[in-house]
Amino acid sequence: MMQQLLLQLAPPPAPTLDNFVPGRNAAALQALRDIAGGSAGERFVYLWGEPGSGRTHLLRGLAQAARARQALYLDGAPQGELADDSVIAIDEVQRLAAGDQIRLFDLYNRVRAGSGALVASGDAAPAQLALRADLGSRLAWGLAFQLHPLSDAEKAAALRAHAQARSLALGEDVIAYLLQHAPRDMASLIGILDALDRHSLEQKRPITLPLVRNALDSMKQGFA
Repeated sequence: MMQQLLLQLAPPPAPTLDNFVPGRNAAALQALRDIAGGSAGERFVYLWGEPGSGRTHLLRGLAQAARARQALYLDGAPQGELADDSVIAIDEVQRLAAGDQIRLFDLYNRVRAGSGALVASGDAAPAQLALRADLGSRLAWGLAFQLHPLSDAEKAAALRAHAQARSLALGEDVIAYLLQHAPRDMASLIGILDALDRHSLEQKRPITLPLVRNALDSMKQGFA
């Protein structure tokens, strides 16, 4: 029965601005919402933070939200012509090779001359990146946000809110166990909670701590 639960785990939903859990990153999320909506405001944003802080989620979400304009998510500098109002999201700039750094520098200048927007992300603040000095200065244009991973308290609050939205009774012991033993990212936690919800409905059993323990053991075996 637990193996069936494992098989019910669906791929996590595509990242959007709406399903990003902001925690302490609400200002960064709002800046990207403003860009996606085309409202007057800052057109250059740089996001930085450690892995798991949500950089890629936000950039992919921006590209999805700004689809009314030409919007691109790229892991590397773009090549070719772009519309003057393009919204460009470039991830992991610290990995750019020398040629891509030059192209990204030129892209900043083209975007500034047009009406588009550019959001980039890296693993450190612009001044701390081992990139060309002129590109580092461009990355520092506009707004820069350090993204913070969700704390356990913030993850617990997000799980409670998700369970409440599904009219799902979820004990604090279950939440604590999931945070300690399940994968740490929110996409996995939400996916597991949804699978547990389906399983409990099929079995006509509440989501208790023993059920969750058995489910996670089964999932770990399936992931091994």
